[in-house]
Order: sequence, then structure tokens, then C-alpha cells
Amino acid sequence: MNGPAKNGKTVSIVNAEHYEWGDNADGWHLLKRDDLSILQERVPAGQTEVMHYHNVSRQFFYILDGEGQIRLENELITLLKGEGLEIDPLVKHRFENNSSREVVFLVISIPKSHGDRVNVE
Repeated sequence: MNGPAKNGKTVSIVNAEHYEWGDNADGWHLLKRDDLSILQERVPAGQTEVMHYHNVSRQFFYILDGEGQIRLENELITLLKGEGLEIDPLVKHRFENNSSREVVFLVISIPKSHGDRVNVE
């Protein structure tokens, strides 16, 4: 078993840096480093983000509650609670919530995706 955390502090949406995007969607920086980013996001029903890609960042989306979709150029992949999907660099994608209730998920990026996003629409 590993020893205690480096800084001894736990993190949650209660004490993490918060941001808003789109129409009433929320995000929290659970871990914000140059080499690794972990976000928790909450997206209301019917909300989508802009199609985009990352030059360097590899991302992993993991559904904590609800259901969401990842739209690729020619495919729509539905993710249910407990399911995840890896997105390689340079792959155009966007997260969508086409369900009737909010979805909560993690986005893990290696390295961080902020500053490495190119919108295509």
C-alpha cells in the first residue's frame, strides 16, 4: 500500500476549482497539472459541446452517472454509467447529452488539454 498523498489534501467538487461552459454546464479541476488533467463535468439534458480535436492530448471519458454520447466524425458512441472511451490526439470529437437528464463524467487528459484544443465548427 502506498503512503499518504503528497500534500495530504483530498479533492472533490466542494473544494476544486470550478468553471462553467455552454448553457449551464459545470466542470471542476480535480487535478490540474501540465502532464495530467482530471476534470469532473456535469452536463444538463440536451447540451452538446463544439466539435474539436487536440493536437497532443489523449483523453479518456468515464461516465459516473447518467448517459452521454461521444460524437466522432462518422460515429456516435453512447456511454452508460460505468463505461469509458479513449480519444486519441487529432481525432475530432464532441461530448453530447442527448438524454432526458443530466450526465456526470470524468475527463482524464494526458497531457492537459487546456490550451491544446482546436475547434472545428
